[in-house]
Parts: sequence; structure tokens; C-alpha cells
Amino acid sequence: QVQLVESGGGLVQTGASLRLTCAFSGRSFSSYAMAWFRQAPGKEREFVASISVSGANTFYADSVKGRFTISRDNNNAAAYLQMNSLSPEDTAVYYCYGAFSFDVWGQGTQVTVSS
Repeated sequence: QVQLVESGGGLVQTGASLRLTCAFSGRSFSSYAMAWFRQAPGKEREFVASISVSGANTFYADSVKGRFTISRDNNNAAAYLQMNSLSPEDTAVYYCYGAFSFDVWGQGTQVTVSS
């Protein structure tokens, strides 16, 4: 059974950085395309960033481009989201997502950015 567990969220001030980790348990991590989504209070879940199975291709939402970096380590079965220059608009629950033969979601980690 595949599971994703996020960690690294927290409360930070504007301009700070955080690194989120998505730990994958199960088989065939290197076959999963991975992504991060977020959901702010009262808003729909939105795409943040994605990375291909090899890590060669990445895509970002316009709102985070240039500030966030997605990466993966296939040897350690983990995906990451480095978030720099955080602002209150980045406050949300961040979810890890994996796609292969079926979709899998993590439980989310809270990121709160104070002004």
C-alpha cells in the first residue's frame, strides 16, 4: 500500500523559508510523478508544483514561480518543496500528491506565514 507523509510545515514570518518533505512508503516511487498542492481557508485546493519521474521536468504555478523549488530523491523515496520568500498569501495546508497507476494524496502539513 502506497502512503505519502508530509512534514516540515510550521509558523514563520514573511520572507522566511521552509522546506517541505513528502516521504513515500510502498513500491515504485521512481514511477510516480509527484506534485504539491495547497488549500487556503475558504478556497479550493490549487496546484503548486510538479516534477516528472526522473526529475528532469518541473512545472510551477505562476504564483510561486521563482520562489519555490520542487525536487525529488528517487533513492530515498522522497519529494521536497523548498519555499523561499514566503508571504501571508502562501498560508495554506500543503498536500503531497503522487500519480502512477492510481493517485495518492498525503494528509497535509500546515504552513502559516505571519505578516
